[in-house]
Amino acid sequence: MDIALYYAPITCALAPYISLTEANAEFEVRPLNFRKQQNKSAEYLKINPKHKVPLLVVDGEALTESTAIQIWIARNFPQANLLPSDPWQELKAISLFSWCSSGIHPYLSRINNTAKVCDVADAADSVRKYALEALTECFEIADDMLAGHDYFFDNFTAPDGHFFWCCRRATQFDIDLSGWKNVAAHFDRMHTRASVKKLLAFEKETQATFAAAA
Repeated sequence: MDIALYYAPITCALAPYISLTEANAEFEVRPLNFRKQQNKSAEYLKINPKHKVPLLVVDGEALTESTAIQIWIARNFPQANLLPSDPWQELKAISLFSWCSSGIHPYLSRINNTAKVCDVADAADSVRKYALEALTECFEIADDMLAGHDYFFDNFTAPDGHFFWCCRRATQFDIDLSGWKNVAAHFDRMHTRASVKKLLAFEKETQATFAAAA
């Protein structure tokens, strides 16, 4: 099986990278330099007109959207226990994927680039304010979910990797996680996993390569 992950530094494509690494899968990473808009090149748009990452290509077949990609990884590498074995708990894990993608990620995007959602003059501070309020509610919910637990379920599962990205992106916007002790502990715990260490090292290497080619 030929697996390729299209990835860009900083982006949520780090989550399937973590999952594939946890699964001990053999996969090729194909980094895209967003600063040079490689994600909007004719070559990439041909396989992914959404011009986003992550994109998983398996034996020539392309799969978009984080939730679908994570489910594919979990199904094809069941020994990694990336989703709970109980059907109901599995659905709750898929719900977590969806929440990270559609309930948390959009607010992070609004903080990152206010002009994409509102081009009214002097509106940037207001957009960030309301996005931060929504993020605060999300982290409060996650904090309650993680109370008394190392991970969202009995062991590490793929949603932990996606939530890690949400937390990491928040810290890159100087959002202090310490007010949510369980979220902060989860974030610190994720940094100790070999898959995350490998991801962060790869990201640093990729960023250096991009910088050298600038």
